[in-house]
Amino acid sequence: MRQFTANLTARRWAAAVTVVGCGLLGLAACSSAPAAPGSTGTSCGTTRTGANVPVVIKVSKGTVDCPTAMRIEQSYAMLLKEGDIRGNGGGAPVAVNGWTCQGYPTPQVLRTGAASECHTATAEVVAVLALPSTGS
Repeated sequence: MRQFTANLTARRWAAAVTVVGCGLLGLAACSSAPAAPGSTGTSCGTTRTGANVPVVIKVSKGTVDCPTAMRIEQSYAMLLKEGDIRGNGGGAPVAVNGWTCQGYPTPQVLRTGAASECHTATAEVVAVLALPSTGS
């Protein structure tokens, strides 16, 4: 029984070290599977626009893995925030890591909730306003 308890304790410590090590260091080798691609309709998470407005990033066309969708939209927001995009309010199309991103005009944002989109020839992600839920 003593040997069983010692082995169990050792296995628990090994598992704890693996979980903590992977969580703290973000080691790719610790991942059990590659990121699953998001198909049309997938909601990838929330971020903020260049004007600090909360948005939900959604795959609106094709297949895009969520880390890529988030990275592209966050890069686009940073370009806006830093004033690195031409056009009135930064609405002109801009290349971001092989994607083309563009903000929508305010009337369209108010009508649809979509603040901006980034696309390639086969995929598109949209930043949709993250409206606060109202309690009833």
